[in-house]
Amino acid sequence: MNIKKVAIATLGCKVNQYDSAALASLFSRRGYQVVDFAEPADIYIINTCTVTHIGDRKSRQLIRRAAKNNPDALIVVTGCYAQVSPEEVAAVPGVDLVLGTREKGRIVDLIESAGGRNGPRVAVQDACAAKEFEELPAPALGERVRAFLKIQEGCSNYCTYCIVPYARGPLKSRRPENILAEARCLIAAGYKEIVVTGIQTGAYGRDLPEEIDLARLLVSLVKLPGLVRLRLSSVEPLDFTPSLIAVVAAQEKICRHLHIPLQSADNTVLQKMNRHYTAEYFRELIATIRRNIPEVAITTDVLVGFPGETEEQFASTYLFVQEMAFSRLHVFKYSPRKGTPAAKMPNQVPAPVKEERSRRMIALGEALAGAFAARFLGRQVEVLAEEPSREFPGCYEGLTGHYLRVAFPAALDLRAELVKVQVAELCGTVLKGTLVEKAREENF
Repeated sequence: MNIKKVAIATLGCKVNQYDSAALASLFSRRGYQVVDFAEPADIYIINTCTVTHIGDRKSRQLIRRAAKNNPDALIVVTGCYAQVSPEEVAAVPGVDLVLGTREKGRIVDLIESAGGRNGPRVAVQDACAAKEFEELPAPALGERVRAFLKIQEGCSNYCTYCIVPYARGPLKSRRPENILAEARCLIAAGYKEIVVTGIQTGAYGRDLPEEIDLARLLVSLVKLPGLVRLRLSSVEPLDFTPSLIAVVAAQEKICRHLHIPLQSADNTVLQKMNRHYTAEYFRELIATIRRNIPEVAITTDVLVGFPGETEEQFASTYLFVQEMAFSRLHVFKYSPRKGTPAAKMPNQVPAPVKEERSRRMIALGEALAGAFAARFLGRQVEVLAEEPSREFPGCYEGLTGHYLRVAFPAALDLRAELVKVQVAELCGTVLKGTLVEKAREENF
């Protein structure tokens, strides 16, 4: 029997990574062999991102690469870019099938019913019409040392610059029993760290009939036998409730790393972005979190060059970021997305200005990251070892609960092992040290 090979490429967020892993599981169950995207395959799946124009461009590049790898292969494009711009995607040479964000569970049937290559076919449904979370098979368990656990889909915030609500639709929370069942499988498979993720993670449960929210869900997850680490992905400022702060503070298994998007610290810009908080609110939130969770690592997103952003407004955000002493920044240059209100706003910031502001903010982020990492010099840290280091030959590297990368000499294969490392030096933003011992999991 000739087993068909399928290759999957993923762009964008942790949710896309989760979805791609679920697609791999779907194909495996139907008898396909999942191979690396660089290898020859019969079917290529490109799971796209459209948060910025760069994501769109990278998606088109991957389509062309797939067509070059095997001109006779079936090329399927799915994800956010395919959802919001299906005709544009279908026009790229080589594309056979365009799916959006709702049809992932039907992908194998759609491919097999097509009966081979027959030109671009668009099978994109209205993302906003979906009211319930689409359950997919548990992701195929690969070689990653941490697993993503998707708990919800969609977003109801409608920030004026963001295309995601149009690509993913409204909030759809996953049933808690299904989340816990998948978490048990991940723990049984040996994963040491589970990352709770979603599009609007902090809004989990608002659309479900029972009394459940993110805080209650985390309490249920940390009680699962065998769980070592639980990491929380991005949570919006207004979704960081007192009960959520209390749960993170009380549960040692939850990593001391929180990602809370700021975007801007100028209240006028925030209002134009349709972000319903002020800089003052954000400042008090961070202060409250740090009072309750000492030495917590707080990372954030900053969007520079939003339409109408003046130099003074950018400077105010720059100083605010400096004051907040974030442990890491994700800096984005504003990119007009067709169909969003911000794309039609006047006073679009010129590209060179956005580039210059981005460079300044990135430099600040690097300085803040180095300063935070330096706090751990001379201390022992617990590291989840991931892989041999490319930057430091002879070393392994991995992440601490604070989301700090640590490299340390190791002769043994320590992949997926929890170890203790004595930190001795800081190389850029990477901590280097010596292996002390394998950590006892019961201590976590």
